[in-house]
Amino acid sequence: MSLEQEFELIRRVPIFSTTDPAMQKLLAFSSDRLTYEEGQVMFSAGDPPDSAYIVMEGEVDITVPTPKGALLVNTLTRNDVIGEIGIFGDVPRTATAVARTRVEALRISRDVFVNVIRSNPDAAIALVKILADRLAKTTAQLRRMAAESSR
Repeated sequence: MSLEQEFELIRRVPIFSTTDPAMQKLLAFSSDRLTYEEGQVMFSAGDPPDSAYIVMEGEVDITVPTPKGALLVNTLTRNDVIGEIGIFGDVPRTATAVARTRVEALRISRDVFVNVIRSNPDAAIALVKILADRLAKTTAQLRRMAAESSR
């Protein structure tokens, strides 16, 4: 895929759609294109938060470790961003990301991702909305799990 095609993909990602075109080009230029096969771990809970990922194609399962095993909390697809929680929370990865299908992703370094978000208030607001949605989904999953274990 050419740099221009990656730039076009980044422009379609909701969190980056309102950023300055120069920032979008920086993201395209500085990111690494990676492929993960079905079942391959992209990162694990506890890993250092060194980058964020944009899913270009495929599906990624997000799980959190529990005493009873991994709990699926979300499945992310095209144009979703993965790995941003650790970057902005400055904490180890809170979840494990596993390719449910073959996944094409752009890996964006922590420094570049933070610079883009800091320089664009609309991207920061979009990121907060994503984080709030993910927190709500995880909380709902944990409630269901607690209800099932109390039966």
